[in-house]
Amino acid sequence: MVTDAYRPLSLADALIFLAEQDCLPVAGGTDLMVQAARGTGVRPNFEKTLLFIAHLQELQHIHVTDTGILIGAAATLTALLEHEGIPAVFKEILKQMAAAPTRHMATLAGNIVNASPAGDTLPYLYALDAELVLRSRDRERILPVADFIRGPKQTVREKDELLTEIRIPAEEFNIQRYRKLGQRKGMSLTKVSFLGLARKKAGRIEDIRIALGSVAPRIVRSRNIEERMLGKSLTEARTMEPLVRKDYAVLIVPIDDARSTAQYRKQVSLRLIRDFIENLK
Repeated sequence: MVTDAYRPLSLADALIFLAEQDCLPVAGGTDLMVQAARGTGVRPNFEKTLLFIAHLQELQHIHVTDTGILIGAAATLTALLEHEGIPAVFKEILKQMAAAPTRHMATLAGNIVNASPAGDTLPYLYALDAELVLRSRDRERILPVADFIRGPKQTVREKDELLTEIRIPAEEFNIQRYRKLGQRKGMSLTKVSFLGLARKKAGRIEDIRIALGSVAPRIVRSRNIEERMLGKSLTEARTMEPLVRKDYAVLIVPIDDARSTAQYRKQVSLRLIRDFIENLK
């Protein structure tokens, strides 16, 4: 069992540690502690040296600008909920994540790096075309969240890289719908999550985004389907609903697990898509 752990004095120090050793970055650790648990009273088993980053001030920022929101990797979910610049629909998603004590420690970056198809914040980040800043000692790269996650528990992060910031573009939508289905409203793993966003102007769809979680190996979002609805009147969009639902049915490929069945997940997902489109007003 690995027992070593580092608590760097700065972000620069953290990047040096990552360059020299294969470390496991830890902020809130709310997902990692569950994954490494071995039973009551037994020390968690981590395969790598831990690199604590939650205390680094360089990673705790939340900046709201005219172009978007910049969120440091150590900013907690509670800090996001309490920030007046965070959009209401995003706060609705955050409120339904875990319990308050967990939100005091958990981070948005951790939800991303965990790379679970059931990650509660991922449909929002995919729908908003969020970008991630990855830094190492010698370089920085920026890539879309959809390119960062390869599949369940799989990302493109290199061993010497740290996710340091999430960038969410500023977008306005006057139609918003979010649904999370679980055993309970709060402290439950997601069976299905749905986010529908649209901007209507002069009775026509100027922009529309649909994202679903926990129904495929990665978050389901189709720009091709969305683009076919752009410029349509609300009546025309509602007429298109059966075809749109048919196209999404190909993309929604859930699994059976302890939380739900694949059949239930698919049926509910298609109903949520139908209800969102039929109620565009």
